[in-house]
Amino acid sequence: MSNAPESAPSTVMLVIATGRRLQERLEARLADMGLSLRLFGALGHISRDADLSYSDLARRAGVTSQSMRATVLMLEELGAVERNLRGQGHRARLELTERGRALLDRARGVVAELDEEFLADAPAGGKQAVDEACHRALETPLPFRPA
Repeated sequence: MSNAPESAPSTVMLVIATGRRLQERLEARLADMGLSLRLFGALGHISRDADLSYSDLARRAGVTSQSMRATVLMLEELGAVERNLRGQGHRARLELTERGRALLDRARGVVAELDEEFLADAPAGGKQAVDEACHRALETPLPFRPA
């Protein structure tokens, strides 16, 4: 056993642990609505651009096209999305149904609630500081590591 003094926890490790905990909370609340994080993400992408192909959707979600096809099928089974064929030679257009828009609105409300809970005791300007730090981390490319 080491006698090294304990150091303050790493901010990076705290952010990672916090992200996991917040993801668990979000997934649990989405599950109560019959959604998963993947279904919620797909609804959001489709709501912004109905002309995305399965490949485009898959790329944005970081999954395979086959997995995205299964995700869209689940959304269709939920009555949240419908495919409208625009004619021979054109790909299907994915559109949110009224149920899909309602689910998306409720899920966004859940995210807003989690934001409020997470930042409830933050000092003035805390949300902006957290948002800026996260944006910087997401925009910074990983350092090159030769093989």
